[in-house]
Amino acid sequence: MVFSMRTNGKLLLTGEYFVTEGAVALTLPTRLGQKIEVKASDVKEAVLNWKSYTKDDQIWFEANFNLADLALQSIDGGSDKEAVANTLQNILKQAQQMNPSFLSSGDALDVKCQLEFDRNWGLGSSSTLITMIASWAAIDPFELLHKTFGGSGYDIVAATAEGPTLFQKFNGNNRWEPSGFDPVFKHQLYFVYLGKKQNTREAVVHYMITAPEEREKPLPRITQITHDIAQYTNNLADFDALLEEHESLVQSIIKQPKAKEVYFSDYWGAVKSLGGWGGDFVLVTSDKSYEETAAYFNKKGFDTLLSYEDLIKMN
Repeated sequence: MVFSMRTNGKLLLTGEYFVTEGAVALTLPTRLGQKIEVKASDVKEAVLNWKSYTKDDQIWFEANFNLADLALQSIDGGSDKEAVANTLQNILKQAQQMNPSFLSSGDALDVKCQLEFDRNWGLGSSSTLITMIASWAAIDPFELLHKTFGGSGYDIVAATAEGPTLFQKFNGNNRWEPSGFDPVFKHQLYFVYLGKKQNTREAVVHYMITAPEEREKPLPRITQITHDIAQYTNNLADFDALLEEHESLVQSIIKQPKAKEVYFSDYWGAVKSLGGWGGDFVLVTSDKSYEETAAYFNKKGFDTLLSYEDLIKMN
């Protein structure tokens, strides 16, 4: 074994969009993540053979790169796989530029990457990959993220966090610390998959259309809501009120309907978008049983309902 690592997926409970402006955000690492194994290959040619597997252990992507210049030699699949190969090639090249000794031995390598969650779930297939390649190359994962996908970097923190974390971009730097977020009502929190994987970069571009002075107005309150949610976790009704206020603040800037308005207008609990609005998961709260809650969402056509305790990694 040349290198191996496992990283967490992520969800952003508070601070979506505003985290790019300096608001404090509460990020949740997930128990499901991604693993990488790098082994020496017995082939004589100096190539890097990359295989990506689904959670069901099926290969969904395979490509070979020439180690001399990381040129793409072969790829399994059609045009969609070509885009994946080009993205991976760019990440590897950027990593090598940051550390010229990375992949410089010329020895053939076999790489296996395996997701622990559905590829469409938006739990951080990109951020976990960046974190693992950066660790393998012994480089700064935040810089590698900046040079490839971009983004605030909260998901990089979540990838190796032991539990919920407070994250902030401050004066060009990243600051984070463990959060004590561990609500007594966590058994009443669930995640519903909306079935529409969201492109984070596109979501942020939409947000950035708003004038800077307008985007800055909610920052102090978003940060305060984050701290309140992280610290005061004894009362579900108060938690619901904070989630709903957060949703209204985000809506006032991005001018998009709330998920509850679009999908669940008659739902009895709170509904909170996580990350870019319009896709991936929402957090829902419920004072009813799991069976009643699941029945409501199943009737609406949403059959993926995950409990907080099953999905979120806790200290």
